[in-house]
Formats: sequence, C-alpha cells, structure tokens
Amino acid sequence: MEEKSSHWITISDMMSGIMMIFMMIAIAFMVTLENEKKQLEIQNEKMRDLAENYSNLQQELYKDLMQEFGKDLKKWDAFIDEDTTIRFQKQDILFDVGQKRVKERFQKILDDFFPRYVRILYGEKYRDFIEDIRIEGHTSKDWEGAQSLERRYLGNAELSQERAFQVLKYCFSLPSINDKQEWLIKLLRANGVSFAKPLASDELSRRVEFQASFKANEQIQKILQAGQNKKKDTQKKDRVKS
Repeated sequence: MEEKSSHWITISDMMSGIMMIFMMIAIAFMVTLENEKKQLEIQNEKMRDLAENYSNLQQELYKDLMQEFGKDLKKWDAFIDEDTTIRFQKQDILFDVGQKRVKERFQKILDDFFPRYVRILYGEKYRDFIEDIRIEGHTSKDWEGAQSLERRYLGNAELSQERAFQVLKYCFSLPSINDKQEWLIKLLRANGVSFAKPLASDELSRRVEFQASFKANEQIQKILQAGQNKKKDTQKKDRVKS
C-alpha cells in the first residue's frame, strides 16, 4: 500500500513539474508577445511622426514655391500643384509639334526659373531630405500616321523622353548653377511618360513638369530595419538566458 501511494506521489510530482514547465513557457511566450507589441507600437509611432514630418515639409515647400514663383506663373503659363509639382503647360511655348528642341521662349523661362528653383531646394530646410528632382515629359495620345495604340504609345514615349532630356540638358548647362552641379548629378532625373498621365484635354496633357520628392521611403525602411534588428537582438538574449 505504501509502495502504491509512493508511486502516485511520484506521478503527481511529475505532473506538477510538467505543469510548471508549460506555465513558464506560456509566461515567456506572453512576455515575448508583449515586447513585440510594444516594439510595433513604437515603430508605428515613429512612422506616423515621419509621415507627419514629411507632410509638413511638403506643405512648407509648396508655400516657398508659391512665394517665389506666384507672380510669374501667369506669364509662364505654369501651375504649382499642392504636391509641389510645377507644370509648364503651354505647348506652343515649350516645343514645336513632334519636335524635341526646347523653344527659345521656354529657354528664357528656364533661365529665370531653374536657378531660383535650385536655390530653394538646396536651402538648409530641404537639401538633406530630397530623394530626387524629376523633369517629366508628357504628351497627348496623338501620333501622326499611327494605326495602333502600341505605335502611338511608343512614339510618344520616345518623344517625351527626348523632350525631358533636352530640358534637363539645357538646365544643367546654365552657368548660374555650376556650383550646384555635383549635388544635382545625384538627384536630377529626366523621365518620359508618354500619355500615361493625361490631363483634362490633349492641350493640357502636352506639358513639362518639375517635382522634387523626399526621402520618406528610405527613412521608413531604416525604421523597419531598426525594428527587425532589435527583435533579433531580443531573440538572441532570450536564447542565451534559456
């Protein structure tokens, strides 16, 4: 009888030990989940702050652009969007139909516009946060003699790319920005988008746009990577403790 009682006590002790192990695992799991939750909350808060900061920066740039160029927009037949896109949209000022050469009138506008634009972007407020400065060429859907959508798209893609490049080439050669060339080389881009982003009419769709974008994506990736690194460090410490 004593032997049987001792046997049940041993089983009872063993079950208690197993339960303790499971409880410890459960507690460790809950602690890990709580830590990950806190890290995620911190990460989300940083990303919200980042988004807000870059939104504020974009609003500031819009205000600065309007203050600098507001009085010139009408005579240039240009427009500044709240996303800071600067749109030159008068076809007969920009290029001859089907041609890539920058017309003399547009050259004079660029002589005035581009050095002032660079001066704003190179200012201490924006310089370190700019990811790129894009010059985009846009066209209408028209293409003389084209019988297919493919031909119209590819013809306009080539033309819009050439036009964007010619504008970049002209702007980059201006003597007044020579001291900013090394900085601009890292940022200035020419893109032709054909008629992929049409506006309300064919006339308005034929345009050249300038836009500076900020490094929000790069900063978000850094925040995410920092979170992943912290998670790995925590996991290593947990393994060492166990």
